[in-house]
Amino acid sequence: MKKDYIVEAEKVARAIDIAIESLSKYPPVGFNEAHVNQFINVYKDYKASVLNPLPQYKKLASLKYIINDILTFFQESKGEAVEYFWEKVNEENLGYKREDKLRKILNRGKIRSRIEYELAVDSIVAAEEVGRITIEEACLLGKIIGEFELSKRIKMGNKA
Repeated sequence: MKKDYIVEAEKVARAIDIAIESLSKYPPVGFNEAHVNQFINVYKDYKASVLNPLPQYKKLASLKYIINDILTFFQESKGEAVEYFWEKVNEENLGYKREDKLRKILNRGKIRSRIEYELAVDSIVAAEEVGRITIEEACLLGKIIGEFELSKRIKMGNKA
């Protein structure tokens, strides 16, 4: 059965509501009020674009990017807000799972998609700083990122 955009968009919107609630109730360590408000405003913008998309974005593929964006913090971080978020997401059976995507990329030794590439680029420094990956793993991840970038340039005919 093909997934319906409206059904999936409502699930994403509910996850966004839970994210906002989580961050409001349990501001992450190191976040001040401005940080929390910035996150909340970004999540509200995502919710508006999910529920009222431009016609060219009313596709499940477009939702995948937004899902990735809203889940990244909750996949890559820890703390009360993160635990509360996943508890509520599971209670409501939204179907999103907590997974360490960075670890999957490292174990596989390869980036498979643009979404994985963006995740790796966006989180490599923070993951090393908080001890989620070692210096050696950060170097390996940098190499994997470079290989993905090179393969995309070659496929597009833009050999550097």
